[in-house]
Amino acid sequence: MSLRLEERLAALDVALDAGDGRLPGPLLTDAREVAERVRERAGLSAEHTVVALAGATGSGKSSLFNALAGADLAATGVQRPTTSHPLAVVVGDDPDADGPARLLDWLEVGRRHTVPAGPVPAAGGAPGPTSRMSDGLVLLDLPDHDSVVVEHRVRAERLVARADLLVWVVDPQKYADGALHERYLRPLAGHDDVVVLVLNQADRLGPADADAVVADLRRLAAQDGLARARVLAASARTGAGVDELRSLVARAVERREARNQRLGADLRAAARDLADACGPVPARRRGAATDTLLDALEDAAGVPTVVAAVRCSAVRRAAAHTGWPPVRWLARLRPDPLRRLHLAPRPAAEADVSRTSLPPAGAAQRASAATAVRDHADAVLAGAPDGWVLAARRRLDTAALPDALDHAVARTPLLPERAVWWWRALGALQWLLLAAAVAGALWLAGLAGLAYLQLPDPVTPVWGPAPAPTVLLVGGVAAGWLVALAGAIAGRLGARARAGAARRRLRASVAEVAQRLVLAPLAAETDALAVCRAQAARAAGR
Repeated sequence: MSLRLEERLAALDVALDAGDGRLPGPLLTDAREVAERVRERAGLSAEHTVVALAGATGSGKSSLFNALAGADLAATGVQRPTTSHPLAVVVGDDPDADGPARLLDWLEVGRRHTVPAGPVPAAGGAPGPTSRMSDGLVLLDLPDHDSVVVEHRVRAERLVARADLLVWVVDPQKYADGALHERYLRPLAGHDDVVVLVLNQADRLGPADADAVVADLRRLAAQDGLARARVLAASARTGAGVDELRSLVARAVERREARNQRLGADLRAAARDLADACGPVPARRRGAATDTLLDALEDAAGVPTVVAAVRCSAVRRAAAHTGWPPVRWLARLRPDPLRRLHLAPRPAAEADVSRTSLPPAGAAQRASAATAVRDHADAVLAGAPDGWVLAARRRLDTAALPDALDHAVARTPLLPERAVWWWRALGALQWLLLAAAVAGALWLAGLAGLAYLQLPDPVTPVWGPAPAPTVLLVGGVAAGWLVALAGAIAGRLGARARAGAARRRLRASVAEVAQRLVLAPLAAETDALAVCRAQAARAAGR
């Protein structure tokens, strides 16, 4: 279903807003001018149809204007240019009435005449049944579009852009003029419904030649994108074809479709230019491109250094809790790598406002991160207009990446604040074993003291192959070392797992930074591109 004019205009407005600052400035300016012109014309009289006669010097445009109006209103002659200012004929209404006057003021046409509606004398003076002027017609005679006077050309071009129905008057000598087709007719491609081509002065040709020229003019119009434009031959001098042209104009006025057709065609043309400028909408790509970006940002954030520190710190903390108590303090003498980096476990509130002591990223790391960001942007915006890609790059705050990454690492929980349960369990077992060894040693010391004093030996229980005190001493020490060895092995395995978990949490933190500073801005740009392309295509659709 065809869009209403208001819907088409709204779609174009959305596309313009989405493309603002991204598409070429002249393109946006031209499209906004079209949208504004459409709004202005839509707000003026819908009861009047503006039909403009445009043509080159010597095409007989003013003579044809007089023939259509049935009165000698436009000056004609051999002096060129003949028409310096546009002339308007309002059929049926007083040109100074509110509706016609506001419309003509907008058109900037000061020379105004009125003629009554009804039959107009045809060639020979007899009124024809279809040769009539319809109430609501505003007929304009424009200055020559190829005038040697610049002001005349500017006035003509302004009215060509504002007329509802354009009647291009050509003559047998200049109908194929390159300037006419390249500068005026080709930009009107898609305006077939509101363009009429009239071969004037057809009486200067024989019937066969006139038919051949009309056929060639129709071919050229098709090449200009006006395949459905109406083409006819006429002669203002003999009146041939004038009645047909007048009837065509009368039908357009009575149907009151020309205004909306012209405005819709203008909007479609502007929207097509926007859609073409947008190019294809690139597909969203994550996968390898995003992984490469995150890898580079991890490297720039010092994640490998932090992960290695987490592993060493976890081993150190495990040894401090599960090692043999008499030598456990030696583990505490080794510096904690996480504390040295200001990454030791601490409350979340403190972590949120702290910074790390990680060494700053080197030149190679910074270059790698910048290259990864640029490559990711290029991959996401593949196929987008250059202006859009540059606008997206301007939105990427790469200067904020180092601080943001450092803060992300600082607030990432790396190790639990409290010792894990099995550390505490092995630590308690170690103290029990140490207590047993100490008890055995004291027992043996007591027995040795009794022997030294030559006191009777008390009965010493035997546990297995050895006396109980020996079992307690030797077994406590041996079991303590075995438990310490098991704790060391388990601590290294646990440290590896904790380092892996810390790496995943760090990658998630880096991904949050990438999302905020890289991925989200790029997504906004691709979304804007999709909106611009979709709305421009909607406004350009039939």
